[in-house]
Amino acid sequence: MPGTSFLPVLRELAAAYQAFEAYSAAHIRRLELTPPQFDIIATLGNTAGMPLKELGEKTLITKGTLTGVVDRLSDKNLVRRIASPSDGRSQIVQLTPQGEALFSRVFPEHLEYMAQAFGELSAQDLVSIEHTLNRLRSAFQAARSGMEQQ
Repeated sequence: MPGTSFLPVLRELAAAYQAFEAYSAAHIRRLELTPPQFDIIATLGNTAGMPLKELGEKTLITKGTLTGVVDRLSDKNLVRRIASPSDGRSQIVQLTPQGEALFSRVFPEHLEYMAQAFGELSAQDLVSIEHTLNRLRSAFQAARSGMEQQ
């Protein structure tokens, strides 16, 4: 089949993502969080909070799942919802003091854990991978933009 020289890249990209997810999730579960809970806490850390829509975009968690995860974090007193000062129809999700304390503890711990895997790569490798992934993302965005204009 002509034009399928990218298939090995797709397989490797999917396999790399699966390996990353499995490695990361194993540590997150030891922190007594789910990966989506950690993602929300990590995204809200060091911010004044953000609207649910923005939180969903930054975490890539679907709207239905996001609401449930935020509800569970709220039940644990880790996040709270407040009315948006600029848009009465929207809510801001922000970490509570207990959530901030959790973020301050688990985020650096998880970065240290992730550094173990990335420690196998040189600084030059990391720059090269970042550049290549950026080019790949840009190619997908350009292709999507081209499809939307048709």
